[in-house]
Amino acid sequence: MRNMATYDLMETFRNTNQWLGASALSFASYPLFSMVPNPALQWMAAWGQVTERTFQRMVAKPDWGIRTFTCEDGKDHLVNIETVVEKAFGNLIHFNVSGRETQPRKILLVAPMSGHYATLLRSTVKSLLVNCEVYITDWHNARDIPVSEGKFDVEDYTLYLVDFMKHLGPDTHVIAVCQPAPLTLAATAYLAEEDPDAQPRSLTLIGGPIDPDAAATDVTDFGNRMTMGQLEELMIQRVGFKYKGVGRQVYPGLLQLASFMSMNADRHSKAFTDQIQRTAKGEASDHDAHNRFYDEYLAVMDMTAEFYLSTVERVFKKCEIGKNTFSINGKHVDIGKITTVAVKTVEGANDDISAPGQCVAALGLCTGLPDSKKASHVEPGAGHYGIFAGKSWRDNIRPLVLDFIDANSAAPVKPAKSAANPKTAAANKNAAAK
Repeated sequence: MRNMATYDLMETFRNTNQWLGASALSFASYPLFSMVPNPALQWMAAWGQVTERTFQRMVAKPDWGIRTFTCEDGKDHLVNIETVVEKAFGNLIHFNVSGRETQPRKILLVAPMSGHYATLLRSTVKSLLVNCEVYITDWHNARDIPVSEGKFDVEDYTLYLVDFMKHLGPDTHVIAVCQPAPLTLAATAYLAEEDPDAQPRSLTLIGGPIDPDAAATDVTDFGNRMTMGQLEELMIQRVGFKYKGVGRQVYPGLLQLASFMSMNADRHSKAFTDQIQRTAKGEASDHDAHNRFYDEYLAVMDMTAEFYLSTVERVFKKCEIGKNTFSINGKHVDIGKITTVAVKTVEGANDDISAPGQCVAALGLCTGLPDSKKASHVEPGAGHYGIFAGKSWRDNIRPLVLDFIDANSAAPVKPAKSAANPKTAAANKNAAAK
């Protein structure tokens, strides 16, 4: 009951700040005040507008905003977002461009479930939609999932990915961004042993913590410093009475957001101060750079407690993926069983979330995979966000990934004997990565 009260208190605090912003905007915008211009009232209205929008976005799932796409015929075609697999904790959705021929590249984009919605990858989807059939995992907000649906931890997450891959078939190319990279690698290894014919053609891992111990960051230091008991006590709460998931133990999105923003508090504080000043001067707009970024950044979702805790314990503390000791329902998932799926890793040289070295460790784990099916790329000057969105992704990384996909689109021939050397695999690059 204590945790439910705390959860509702956070929502009350958010709702109160949204109300205060709306009230300030309404009061300062009273028509009579316009007769005598007052900078203080202009500032109050600007503060209210920015504050209301900020706290309102925290509980709203962003829209994909991908409604039309201009094809080679020069015409705009409608984009229908279709659910192809529906599950309790997440769906598999497809961006179907009406009237366009089916594209030869079929891509499964595995979105992170680390506090933000899958719409965080909106720009990634748009860039791939140009000449690919794009599918993406659309994870649900845990607060909206009834307790009767049961648990959802890292093993359940991995099995969800297995089911999605099976549904799409073996001609699929999987791209995992950040958090899901280790579990996507595990899902591929699981298929390699349980259902080899359902394995995807290729697997691209972007900025994921395959081996967190390979390069320390603030994220890994926090995970190692805190005990599991401390995390459970400080981070886990029960969903309040307002939502369908009432009583479910979660890591609340609002608490996650507070953690995100505290890591760069000065930068965020300056961004909002500057936005208030721009609004007061009439220089801000509904879709300016600040609003485009923070409308997405502030939209957070709850994670199930068991998923968060098992991720910290098994992926970061015990490093089960990095040490190849991960298991599902007590059965070891051997990453070395991957022998036909081409694997590529992408890292950002300035990534402070998953530092260079964490993701490329996947290649060394694929001991059964020939060197010719391994590739790696480190993007100079790119941070964590830049390796899957923005200029670095569009101009450099996306072309390399698509070249890698094209080079490995043919049906694989299972090798009779592995040619890989686990000691040198992490440094290998195939032709598509050069």
